[in-house]
Amino acid sequence: MRIPRPPLAMSTVSVSPGRPLPPAAERAANTYSISELAQEFALTTRAIRFYEDEGLLAPRRRGVARVYGERERTRIKLILRGKRLGLSLSEIRELFDIYATAGNERAQLTKFLQMLADRRAMLDQQREDIDAVLAEIAFIERDCRRRLKFGTESAGVVPENEDR
Repeated sequence: MRIPRPPLAMSTVSVSPGRPLPPAAERAANTYSISELAQEFALTTRAIRFYEDEGLLAPRRRGVARVYGERERTRIKLILRGKRLGLSLSEIRELFDIYATAGNERAQLTKFLQMLADRRAMLDQQREDIDAVLAEIAFIERDCRRRLKFGTESAGVVPENEDR
């Protein structure tokens, strides 16, 4: 039976009253099967194998079985977080690679901040584009309702250069 994991920044959290989690060194020795991780993160085993094929995970092998440790478990959490933020797998891999080569998280955090700023700028632009389309839809809806109310015969859409 696995013990639930605390958030990464916390060293001990009670699982039940009076029962703290084991120290980090002991948790690091835990191993997981692909099925256990798939169930924990609501993924398919195929998705986990895909992340492995993409170079994002590197489980040990015990015969033909994959054996995942805390490193892979943490990486799956980070992959899913990155995907929620809209990062591509190649961007997530780049962040993993920066950490692996730099040996500390400063370079990784700097790059991550840049990626987040780029993502925010793209989302802001998409929001502006959506707002413009919604305004156009509202204008056309008003025009259609006006034409229906007054029985206008012209069924065409208002030309773009017509004043609003």
